[in-house]
Amino acid sequence: MSESMSYQRSNMNHQRRSRFSIAMTVAAVAAIALTPALSIPGSRFPASVLQAQETGLAIGTKAPASTLVETLDGKPFDLGQYVGKTPVLIEFWATWCPNCKQLEPAMEAAAKKYAGKIKFVAVAVSVNQSPERAKLYAEKHALPLEVYFDKKGNAADAYDAAATSYIVVLDKTGTVVYTGLGGTQNIDAAIRKGIGG
Repeated sequence: MSESMSYQRSNMNHQRRSRFSIAMTVAAVAAIALTPALSIPGSRFPASVLQAQETGLAIGTKAPASTLVETLDGKPFDLGQYVGKTPVLIEFWATWCPNCKQLEPAMEAAAKKYAGKIKFVAVAVSVNQSPERAKLYAEKHALPLEVYFDKKGNAADAYDAAATSYIVVLDKTGTVVYTGLGGTQNIDAAIRKGIGG
């Protein structure tokens, strides 16, 4: 075989490997881009790759002292009113979120079991829903949480919420004792961390 033919064969193999490499890269990027995820805009992580304790505020850190959201009637409200005063469970929530819907029975049971021991708060993200829609849903389903609307994304940013169904539990000192994501979180265990039980 001549040196010229050997070079042509080597060059063809290199081109095939390059095309394969490029095709695999494009496929990987497309798969990531097209992965259906319930991510909050601006989040660094798609919800599909997150699990409890892998996102959000680090355990042991202090919660933000001030986080402005709105009541469902459009009045300003600071979530910081709860921080450092009482244990709090905060769920980043949406009417269209299947994981949030899956959490509802556990939230209802926990609200009954721990009534008066921990504050239950839902922060409705402003993606594909309005305060009116969130209010109607909360009333229709008798959600056991105080629901606020995160119109500007302040709370999602402050709590580093990657997606809906993200839950943060704070103890009475305002320290993060639990973070989790998804519809199968152990709400009871998370609350026990918050109330010290």
